[in-house]
Amino acid sequence: MKKTVVFDFDGVIHSYSSGWKGESNIPDPPVPGIDLALKEVHDAGYEVVVVSTRCSSLAGKTAIENWLDMYGLDQYVDRVCKEKPPAIVYIDDRAICFDGHPETLLDKIERFQPWNKRFTKGLKADDRK
Repeated sequence: MKKTVVFDFDGVIHSYSSGWKGESNIPDPPVPGIDLALKEVHDAGYEVVVVSTRCSSLAGKTAIENWLDMYGLDQYVDRVCKEKPPAIVYIDDRAICFDGHPETLLDKIERFQPWNKRFTKGLKADDRK
């Protein structure tokens, strides 16, 4: 049995720069370089699973599958689903990695920003053109 690596869809594979436009409306391109990362993980023998709450409906799941196909990423994805299956690792833009220090969690939660919203050179990612 292959070891599973789970990727969140929005903000990890789909750049999600336009924000939420509905479960079946996926307007943005892939995150730059994610195609190579998915290929590398898949070619290393891992089962690649994409998860998204968009999969709450058949229309949302179909939209993701069509989007992956449109960008040629479907060849590196073994499964698309709503719930996170057991895996060796989860890749998510809205996660805090637990470091064994529960006493710091509230601070990490309150200061959290996804990668594409963090300050860079005095500007938020949204402010850069």
